Amino acid sequence: MSKVGADPQQIIDELAELGTAQNRKVYARHGVSGPQFGVSFAHLRKMGRKLRGDHPLAQALWASGNHDARLLALAVADPECTSREEIQGLAEDMDNYILTDEMAKFVAASEWFDECADEWTDNGAALGEWVASTGWNLVAQQALTQDDRPDDYFIERILDVEKRIGQSPNRVRHCMNGAIIAIGCRNSRLRKLAVEAAKRIGKVEVDHGETSCKTPWAVAYIDKVWKRKEALGQA
Repeated sequence: MSKVGADPQQIIDELAELGTAQNRKVYARHGVSGPQFGVSFAHLRKMGRKLRGDHPLAQALWASGNHDARLLALAVADPECTSREEIQGLAEDMDNYILTDEMAKFVAASEWFDECADEWTDNGAALGEWVASTGWNLVAQQALTQDDRPDDYFIERILDVEKRIGQSPNRVRHCMNGAIIAIGCRNSRLRKLAVEAAKRIGKVEVDHGETSCKTPWAVAYIDKVWKRKEALGQA
């Protein structure tokens, strides 16, 4: 059962005090265009741990429309109390990739993990760049956390990425590339297939705006992970 207690306006006022002009500039370069305070992730994580499970607070924070409040909402909300309809509404409200990354973490902790991964990758284009991006982030989470999921599922995902990545929106390409990397790190069979697909796809071009961020070359990244595994005796 989720807890209830914190006053939403009090929390929003606290976020306003924690925000800085420098952080607002940084987040703006990363695509945040709506209302924001510019609160550091360190502060948001600390507040999230303190308030976690207060689902009514999370709903009020999200409804505020403020970027920082929405990030905190995803850290506070109770995945077990979140309906499929509520998750869909949250997803369709997203307007930048910082939110999509946090949304994927939240959805992965809910009972709707697999359903959203399927629907948002299959139909995400119709719902927009941010929903589809979240869907492919969820596929990466499946690859990293679901040890019992069969290889055939991920082989289909590899083929899907290879078929669609060239026609996908900017940030979706980045997340598809991340899914290929995560799949390629599961086992030697999927490593081979992911690397072969990545070579056929070529370097994935993504516009990261006025930031130093880059989309990694999947082949090199997968090889790096496997070298680390071998060094640790995990390969």
